[in-house]
Amino acid sequence: MGTTAAIILGSHSDWPTIEPCYHQLQEFEIDVEVQVLSAHRTPDKLREYVLSAEDRVGVFIAAAGMAAALPGAVAAYTIRPVIGIPVASAPLQGIDSLLSMVQMPPGVPVATVAIGSAGARNAAILAAQILAPSVPKLRDRLKNFKSKQAESVDKNCQALQERLRGG
Repeated sequence: MGTTAAIILGSHSDWPTIEPCYHQLQEFEIDVEVQVLSAHRTPDKLREYVLSAEDRVGVFIAAAGMAAALPGAVAAYTIRPVIGIPVASAPLQGIDSLLSMVQMPPGVPVATVAIGSAGARNAAILAAQILAPSVPKLRDRLKNFKSKQAESVDKNCQALQERLRGG
Protein backbone atom coordinates (compact mmCIF):
# COMPACT_ATOMS: atom_id res chain seq x y z
CA MET A 1 0.00 0.00 0.00
CA GLY A 2 1.20 3.49 -0.78
CA THR A 3 1.94 5.88 2.04
CA THR A 4 0.76 9.03 0.29
CA ALA A 5 -2.55 10.72 1.02
CA ALA A 6 -4.45 12.22 -1.88
CA ILE A 7 -6.76 15.17 -1.28
CA ILE A 8 -9.30 15.68 -4.04
CA LEU A 9 -11.36 18.86 -4.03
CA GLY A 10 -14.58 19.10 -5.97
CA SER A 11 -13.91 22.80 -6.51
CA HIS A 12 -10.97 25.12 -5.92
CA SER A 13 -13.29 27.22 -3.73
CA ASP A 14 -13.27 24.37 -1.17
CA TRP A 15 -9.58 24.97 -0.37
CA PRO A 16 -10.07 27.32 2.63
CA THR A 17 -12.14 24.62 4.33
CA ILE A 18 -9.74 21.82 3.44
CA GLU A 19 -6.45 23.58 4.10
CA PRO A 20 -6.30 22.38 7.76
CA CYS A 21 -6.32 18.81 6.44
CA TYR A 22 -3.31 19.53 4.23
CA HIS A 23 -1.37 21.18 7.05
CA GLN A 24 -2.15 18.38 9.53
CA LEU A 25 -0.94 15.79 7.02
CA GLN A 26 2.26 17.82 6.60
CA GLU A 27 2.74 17.93 10.38
CA PHE A 28 2.60 14.12 10.36
CA GLU A 29 5.16 14.19 7.49
CA ILE A 30 2.80 12.37 5.15
CA ASP A 31 3.31 12.93 1.44
CA VAL A 32 0.27 14.68 0.00
CA GLU A 33 -1.09 15.06 -3.50
CA VAL A 34 -3.79 17.68 -4.08
CA GLN A 35 -6.09 17.64 -7.10
CA VAL A 36 -9.19 19.59 -8.12
CA LEU A 37 -11.45 17.13 -9.92
CA SER A 38 -15.21 17.06 -10.18
CA ALA A 39 -17.41 13.97 -10.17
CA HIS A 40 -19.83 15.89 -12.40
CA ARG A 41 -17.68 18.21 -14.53
CA THR A 42 -14.52 16.09 -15.03
CA PRO A 43 -15.58 12.48 -14.43
CA ASP A 44 -13.10 11.00 -16.94
CA LYS A 45 -10.17 12.89 -15.39
CA LEU A 46 -11.30 11.82 -11.92
CA ARG A 47 -11.41 8.17 -12.95
CA GLU A 48 -8.02 8.41 -14.67
CA TYR A 49 -6.40 10.05 -11.64
CA VAL A 50 -7.77 7.58 -9.07
CA LEU A 51 -6.82 4.56 -11.16
CA SER A 52 -3.32 5.92 -11.84
CA ALA A 53 -2.78 6.79 -8.15
CA GLU A 54 -3.79 3.39 -6.77
CA ASP A 55 -0.22 2.10 -6.29
CA ARG A 56 1.24 5.19 -4.60
CA VAL A 57 -1.77 6.45 -2.60
CA GLY A 58 -2.76 4.69 0.61
CA VAL A 59 -5.84 6.78 1.37
CA PHE A 60 -8.01 9.20 -0.58
CA ILE A 61 -9.61 12.23 1.04
CA ALA A 62 -12.41 13.75 -1.03
CA ALA A 63 -14.05 17.06 -0.17
CA ALA A 64 -17.29 18.23 -1.70
CA GLY A 65 -20.29 20.40 -1.06
CA MET A 66 -23.90 20.28 -2.20
CA ALA A 67 -24.68 16.90 -3.83
CA ALA A 68 -21.21 15.74 -2.71
CA ALA A 69 -20.89 12.88 -5.19
CA LEU A 70 -17.09 13.10 -5.26
CA PRO A 71 -16.23 10.76 -2.34
CA GLY A 72 -18.58 8.08 -3.64
CA ALA A 73 -17.21 8.42 -7.16
CA VAL A 74 -13.67 8.03 -5.84
CA ALA A 75 -14.73 4.98 -3.81
CA ALA A 76 -16.22 3.44 -6.94
CA TYR A 77 -12.78 3.41 -8.62
CA THR A 78 -10.53 2.21 -5.79
CA ILE A 79 -10.09 -0.40 -3.11
CA ARG A 80 -8.20 2.13 -0.97
CA PRO A 81 -9.99 3.80 1.96
CA VAL A 82 -11.87 6.97 1.10
CA ILE A 83 -12.58 9.70 3.64
CA GLY A 84 -15.26 12.25 2.77
CA ILE A 85 -15.21 15.81 4.05
CA PRO A 86 -18.56 17.60 3.73
CA VAL A 87 -18.12 21.23 2.77
CA ALA A 88 -20.66 23.75 4.04
CA SER A 89 -22.37 25.44 1.12
CA ALA A 90 -25.58 27.40 0.78
CA PRO A 91 -28.43 26.87 1.29
CA LEU A 92 -28.16 23.78 3.54
CA GLN A 93 -24.78 24.58 5.16
CA GLY A 94 -23.28 21.16 4.48
CA ILE A 95 -26.10 18.97 5.81
CA ASP A 96 -26.83 17.88 2.22
CA SER A 97 -23.16 17.00 1.71
CA LEU A 98 -22.97 15.10 4.99
CA LEU A 99 -26.06 13.03 4.24
CA SER A 100 -24.95 12.16 0.72
CA MET A 101 -21.62 10.88 2.09
CA VAL A 102 -22.91 8.85 5.02
CA GLN A 103 -25.80 7.36 3.02
CA MET A 104 -23.62 5.48 0.52
CA PRO A 105 -25.11 2.27 -0.85
CA PRO A 106 -23.87 -1.09 0.46
CA GLY A 107 -20.52 -2.03 -1.01
CA VAL A 108 -19.27 1.54 -1.54
CA PRO A 109 -18.11 2.74 1.89
CA VAL A 110 -16.97 6.29 2.53
CA ALA A 111 -15.69 7.19 5.99
CA THR A 112 -17.19 10.61 6.70
CA VAL A 113 -16.03 13.28 9.11
CA ALA A 114 -17.68 16.44 10.44
CA ILE A 115 -18.72 19.31 8.21
CA GLY A 116 -16.08 21.97 7.60
CA SER A 117 -12.57 22.67 8.87
CA ALA A 118 -12.84 20.55 12.03
CA GLY A 119 -13.78 17.61 9.83
CA ALA A 120 -10.90 18.42 7.50
CA ARG A 121 -8.42 18.20 10.36
CA ASN A 122 -10.01 14.96 11.59
CA ALA A 123 -9.77 13.54 8.06
CA ALA A 124 -6.00 14.05 8.19
CA ILE A 125 -5.77 12.35 11.59
CA LEU A 126 -7.90 9.44 10.38
CA ALA A 127 -5.75 9.15 7.24
CA ALA A 128 -2.64 9.02 9.45
CA GLN A 129 -4.23 6.28 11.54
CA ILE A 130 -5.01 4.30 8.39
CA LEU A 131 -1.44 4.62 7.10
CA ALA A 132 0.34 4.20 10.46
CA PRO A 133 0.35 0.38 10.69
CA SER A 134 2.81 0.19 7.79
CA VAL A 135 4.91 3.25 8.77
CA PRO A 136 6.61 2.94 12.19
CA LYS A 137 7.71 6.61 12.29
CA LEU A 138 4.13 7.69 11.61
CA ARG A 139 2.92 5.54 14.52
CA ASP A 140 5.37 7.40 16.75
CA ARG A 141 4.19 10.79 15.43
CA LEU A 142 0.57 9.84 16.13
CA LYS A 143 1.39 8.69 19.65
CA ASN A 144 3.20 11.99 20.26
CA PHE A 145 0.26 13.93 18.82
CA LYS A 146 -2.20 12.17 21.13
CA SER A 147 0.10 12.67 24.10
CA LYS A 148 0.34 16.42 23.41
CA GLN A 149 -3.45 16.62 23.20
CA ALA A 150 -3.76 14.96 26.60
CA GLU A 151 -1.13 17.28 28.09
CA SER A 152 -3.02 20.30 26.77
CA VAL A 153 -6.25 19.13 28.40
CA ASP A 154 -4.42 18.53 31.70
CA LYS A 155 -2.84 22.02 31.60
CA ASN A 156 -6.18 23.64 30.83
CA CYS A 157 -7.85 21.75 33.66
CA GLN A 158 -5.15 22.81 36.11
CA ALA A 159 -5.45 26.45 35.01
CA LEU A 160 -9.23 26.33 35.47
CA GLN A 161 -8.91 24.75 38.92
CA GLU A 162 -6.44 27.46 39.97
CA ARG A 163 -8.77 30.18 38.69
CA LEU A 164 -11.71 28.67 40.57
CA ARG A 165 -9.66 28.57 43.77
CA GLY A 166 -8.92 32.28 43.31
CA GLY A 167 -5.34 31.71 42.29
